[in-house]
Amino acid sequence: MDRGRNKKRRVGASLDQAVFDVWGRELGAVNSRAFSSRLSASEDIVLRFDIDKKLDKHRGCVNTVSFSDDGDILVSGSDDRKIILWDWQTGEVKFSFHSCHHNNVFQAKIMPYTDNRTIVTCAADGQVRLAQILEKGVETLLLANHGGRAHKLAVEPGSPYIFYSCGEDARVQHFDLRTKTATDLFTCKKRNHGKRNMAMVHLNTIAIDPRDPNLLAVAGSSEYARVYDIRKYKWNGSSDMGKPVNFFCPLNLVGDEHMGITGLAFSDQSELLVSYNDEFIYLFTWEMGLGSDFESISPKSGESKASEMTGSPSSVSADENLSPQVYKGHRNSETVKGVGFFGPKCEYVVSGSDCGRIFIWNKKDGKLLRVMEADMHVVNCIEAHPHAPVLASSGIEHDIKVWTPKAIENAVLPEKIEKVLPPHHLCFGWAYSDEDDIDDDEYDEDDEEDDINDCSYIDDDETSDEDGDAEDEEDSDDDDDEKDGEAKV
Repeated sequence: MDRGRNKKRRVGASLDQAVFDVWGRELGAVNSRAFSSRLSASEDIVLRFDIDKKLDKHRGCVNTVSFSDDGDILVSGSDDRKIILWDWQTGEVKFSFHSCHHNNVFQAKIMPYTDNRTIVTCAADGQVRLAQILEKGVETLLLANHGGRAHKLAVEPGSPYIFYSCGEDARVQHFDLRTKTATDLFTCKKRNHGKRNMAMVHLNTIAIDPRDPNLLAVAGSSEYARVYDIRKYKWNGSSDMGKPVNFFCPLNLVGDEHMGITGLAFSDQSELLVSYNDEFIYLFTWEMGLGSDFESISPKSGESKASEMTGSPSSVSADENLSPQVYKGHRNSETVKGVGFFGPKCEYVVSGSDCGRIFIWNKKDGKLLRVMEADMHVVNCIEAHPHAPVLASSGIEHDIKVWTPKAIENAVLPEKIEKVLPPHHLCFGWAYSDEDDIDDDEYDEDDEEDDINDCSYIDDDETSDEDGDAEDEEDSDDDDDEKDGEAKV
């Protein structure tokens, strides 16, 4: 009874505030930018998210979704090795093409200020590729290879030329599209006291600090998120770039060599969000770092040294600002999941889960606000629109779901957050191996020889996707079209 009364009171207060904001906007008391920002940051937006539409053209798991800088286009990549550019507002396909990757596409990004015509991709085949959309087709070019799966790319904010890649070979590469060249920056290695050889860190994720693009964070098969400064790289080859300028790890995980990280994200305030495999999500400020010399100490004294740097246990409990904020409730065990922020000032934290749901927390206090059903199996990707209160999600299912605050009523959390996974639940694994992620029998070995360096597609026959029967016919002939090198417009 009290719960229902409190809910009505909170909804009423929210409506009163909304009416007041609209009234202030009409009178000019609240400028348009502040009004838009306040509206997008409202908790009511989060509580009213619902599926607006499903984008369904891929024929495999959708491993990556990303908005263009202007927010008009959503790009996706899949196990079917296709790249699709969507008008997410109408649900129409603007352009699609075969990536020329030989295995699952893991990430696709539209480069800023390129009229949404320059796309960079990486995949399970270890390749990093460039695609240029032309008037009558698309040209793709192999830029570099990783010696293992290449999971993520990071684009320098506002740059149409510069981006980075990371892979399971522990290498981080720098790309400049003006020269179409790749530069090996460093190989990420663990501390390995008493041994001559240092173990490599198989990298899952990479992120750039938007406030200081010189700072680059990477993480993978280690409990530490490492931050590097690109300014330490000497382009003549003599470099100390391989030494991090800061390490981040919760004190309870220091020294746990079985721990790994699947996702990283920087907020607009330079906070670092870290998603651990089989653990929680943590938010760090720069002051919470363990310092640049942390790995020089012995493993046994690691936790005590970390305590010295960030405060004793008693002082940490006394001052919560010295310990990272924790976000709990989701499950991150089966796949390499991303993590991110939502809101004009990154007010919320978002993540997918093995239970097929999206979790949204208040960034400041870690309070869980929403749990949304989004996939029959696993949600891997959640991407926030750069300007509008819109989310895009994808996972094991073959579609992309676009979420907008269209619901009439505010959602409430389910009584039981934890979902028991059935015994037959798919396990895709995030451990590192040389095995392919999917059965790649459909790929013609003859095509592999042709695609080693580049493949250029020119489409001589523009097609429309408006007719449903035509769509089915197109899908059935899709493999042949891709091998023939036709780009669908």
